Amino acid sequence: MASKMEYKPIPPSPHRFRPRVIIHGGAGNITPETLPPDLYSQYRESLLTIITKTHDYMFSHDDNHYQPSSLSTATYAVTLLEDNPLFNAGHGAVFTRDGYNELEASIMVSHPGSYPKRGVGVAGLRHVRNPILLAKAILEHGQDDLLGKPSQHTAPPVQNQNMLDVPSAQGHTLIHGLAAEQLAKQYGLDLVPQSYFYTQKRWEEHTRALDREKNNPEKNLATYSTEEYLPQGTVGAVTVDAQGIITVATSTGGLTNKLTGRIGDTPSVGAGFWAEEWAEEGDPSGYAELRCQRGPAVVISDALKGLMADCLPTPFKYTPVYQTLKLMTTRSMAVSGTGNGDSFLRTAAARTVGAMARFGRISTKEAVARVAGPGGELEKSAGDRWGLTGEGAGGIIGIEAVEVQDEKGELIDMRCEILQDFNCGGMFRAWIDSRSHAHFRVWHQDGSTPVGYGSEDIFGIDLRKAATKGEAISF
Repeated sequence: MASKMEYKPIPPSPHRFRPRVIIHGGAGNITPETLPPDLYSQYRESLLTIITKTHDYMFSHDDNHYQPSSLSTATYAVTLLEDNPLFNAGHGAVFTRDGYNELEASIMVSHPGSYPKRGVGVAGLRHVRNPILLAKAILEHGQDDLLGKPSQHTAPPVQNQNMLDVPSAQGHTLIHGLAAEQLAKQYGLDLVPQSYFYTQKRWEEHTRALDREKNNPEKNLATYSTEEYLPQGTVGAVTVDAQGIITVATSTGGLTNKLTGRIGDTPSVGAGFWAEEWAEEGDPSGYAELRCQRGPAVVISDALKGLMADCLPTPFKYTPVYQTLKLMTTRSMAVSGTGNGDSFLRTAAARTVGAMARFGRISTKEAVARVAGPGGELEKSAGDRWGLTGEGAGGIIGIEAVEVQDEKGELIDMRCEILQDFNCGGMFRAWIDSRSHAHFRVWHQDGSTPVGYGSEDIFGIDLRKAATKGEAISF
């Protein structure tokens, strides 16, 4: 009996995929009542500008003619979001009940490659200007950290009575507070005073919500309001590079008026972010099997030829049935969540998406819908509090890349898909389609944009041609 075919992941190779990117800027109670047209226009312009800059970066080349990795591209996009005061991350982060800004970030790659830690989260940051850069640095130093080797690319730790003993990130995946900020200093990252994160808009949201809770504690929460959009969510980016490696990068200030010291889903592996790659038999999430069928010829015996001579052509062969070829599929996915982080934690939302896709043998698109779509696991987790406390509200963006080989190892199909779904009023997001056109949306694609908000349809500029001609792009 022939031995069972051994299926192994396809090793990364250059130029298998066209790089893609999708970003989000928060989700929640975003409706025409809570998002006036002028503010909508600000979000539209900001996200289209950021996605366009990211597209240009993604297709840039270094001196050796290499394009940036998905890790670099995702980090680049989130850094732009962290620097924009519209979004709840970096400069523009929300306040805790005590009036502090405490930031979180995470990063994860689908294929370990040079990053054996694969995923990293940082939390409780008060002075790191760009938390996503800290998460990326810890990921990049993972090989040395896990082997206990001192890194050649960090400053030696300075020891004094006010410092912790932090020689490196060691084998840790999630690091909080002062230890994380000491690592940021060793990595040479920018540290800033708390005042850097302050914006008047966030301060007013903070105080207004506390006043509402104080005046009517039985009906109002300082973390959520049905009357205005109080940020509960994050910013994030998911990118795939030419090798098919997918990276997810996420950053946030957390829930408006969260408890000081609270840690949310954004830095928690499997809750607010997840990425992985696996191999499976067949092509359960696609149609390669239908396109790759062959029928073995059946030879008619001499005894039957005389009886069937009038019915069959010469030679006496026909192919009455099809037989499916053995296929091996390598799937990669990554997702980033935004919304009520405690609900993402309770449902392990991001990892649940990956588990559904991998072990349930369904597309990641369907898995995202089952978790973050209307009536999905996030919404169910709120129970009878749905719509009253902000629990369960949120959305997920992501990318899935698929490569299918036959039993000879020949590549017979490959595909890449942008993923997005949410269960609440809206989710700020933008992405680049396969034609290099930029999209921006807040509400569901099958709904109509309210009058006075402009179009949410495709932004019809070919970014490749614009970049080649050096054209200025306005939104």
